[in-house]
Amino acid sequence: MPVPRDLTLRICRFSTWWNPQVPRLLWVWTLLCGLPFAAQADPVDADWLLTGATVIDGTGQPRLRADIALRGQKIVAVGTFERGTIAQEIDCRGLVIAPGFIDLHNHSDSQVVDPQTRANVNFLMQGCTTIVTGNCGSGPVDARDYYRRLEESGCGTHVAHLLPQGSLREQVVGLAQRDATPDEIQQMRDLTRQAMEAGAWGLSTGLIYVPSSYASTAEIASIAQVVGQTGGLYVSHIRGEGLQLLAAVDEALDIGTKSGCPVHISHFKASGEEAWGLVQRAAARIEQARSAGQNVTADQYPYIASSTSLEATLLPAWARAGGNREMLARLEDPETGPRVRQAIEQSLERTAGGARIRLARYARQPLWAGKSLADLATERQTSPLELVLEIVRGGGAAVVNFGMREEDVRFVMALPWVATASDGRAYLPGADRPHPRSYGTFPRKIGHYAQREQVVTLEQAIRSATSLPAAILGLKDRGRLEPGLVADLVVFDPESFIDQATYDDPHAYATGVRHVFVAGEPAVWKGSPTGALRGRPLRRPSSRNTTTADP
Repeated sequence: MPVPRDLTLRICRFSTWWNPQVPRLLWVWTLLCGLPFAAQADPVDADWLLTGATVIDGTGQPRLRADIALRGQKIVAVGTFERGTIAQEIDCRGLVIAPGFIDLHNHSDSQVVDPQTRANVNFLMQGCTTIVTGNCGSGPVDARDYYRRLEESGCGTHVAHLLPQGSLREQVVGLAQRDATPDEIQQMRDLTRQAMEAGAWGLSTGLIYVPSSYASTAEIASIAQVVGQTGGLYVSHIRGEGLQLLAAVDEALDIGTKSGCPVHISHFKASGEEAWGLVQRAAARIEQARSAGQNVTADQYPYIASSTSLEATLLPAWARAGGNREMLARLEDPETGPRVRQAIEQSLERTAGGARIRLARYARQPLWAGKSLADLATERQTSPLELVLEIVRGGGAAVVNFGMREEDVRFVMALPWVATASDGRAYLPGADRPHPRSYGTFPRKIGHYAQREQVVTLEQAIRSATSLPAAILGLKDRGRLEPGLVADLVVFDPESFIDQATYDDPHAYATGVRHVFVAGEPAVWKGSPTGALRGRPLRRPSSRNTTTADP
């Protein structure tokens, strides 16, 4: 007698608390017995039938050979079943079907409402079907209006939004480096409640950026309490990723404890040669907190370089207070100017005199993109410091900073509570040289690190991009391949699924994706984007009871 797959999954989940090995043993038993999953007595009608694939369902359990039926926006069958009326059939022999990837850390806030980029093609071509915006404390504060705009226009992927604390603080307090008053904190709490009621999934901070960094731990915890009361998540680009990493992780854990929020640490890493290896001690602290019952997770992009603004990379937060006009005034001030220059020089020393920092985008000199500060300074017969000052005075730039080591990257990606996330945004090819993560994060993790380097298994790599981020957010209707869930899925060739984007040539789509379905309709078909705008805003249910257990 066939074993219904959904029944086996329920048994697996129920038994996990008793013995973590039971779910895997049940799967192995079922496969050894040759019992097909999801066998049904009634014929299955489908708009799309995907046959003969290797199915990796997102949970981390072993792969299996199965068919998948889609009808409307839902998955209606997975496994072996009798066919009813089938509109279209796709032969998927030799291919892998997985849930659509969920990018927990994306910066496409403005791009997904822009007609030129809202199709989000560079993420669809990686297999992404959902992105999370509002990260690093920056983005729309009015979640209701943002979701309305997304609903009106549609986009290539679904979008879940976090309330950005930095933008919230700027709206209420401004860009000044000072404590918020009790009245201002109450205003921010009120706006936070409105955002959560509108469907935001949590609160994000960017604690190296202006003005997010000017908020004290107590201020952030007070605002996050509103998020915790409504069952949301606290997501943080923590206050330091170098030698301050341990203290910054401790602050995030403290905010989680005081607010009642699950804690999620963005792009978990140790940046700067002097901090290499420190991420292992930080991970130990997180695991200690998890063992004590605190819900703590993180995400990672699988690269040794980061990317942000030149100013945030090299100038201290106090020098950037008040915005660009006040920052430039400090540079020219006879008292503060020397202090700013000294801070920049110290930052440059930690990057091998600017050799580890490449310009990604500088509007005044587009041809400088892709060159390091050290090389540009040599070409222009100036010092790296004077070059930085020239760029800052010229409006600033985006940079790529080679600050991590490969050993740490591999260590972090193997942690079971670390999801894969890009920290990128929707792009059109252009003259700039952005970080390749916007085009290659997910195929790099799956194709390079899992398939070729075998740092993690293929099942683990896919879990880190599907059911794990879904559980972190509290998304119950996607992230796994099960009947009744939303038909967001990717079909790829495991032999050719790999990133093509490099630091020298970042505007290159990944290879190996055959099809991507968003809400049951093809967004990528036979390797090419269809232009469909099936993505919709994902609003978080207001009830605290809708969140999932600790992933």
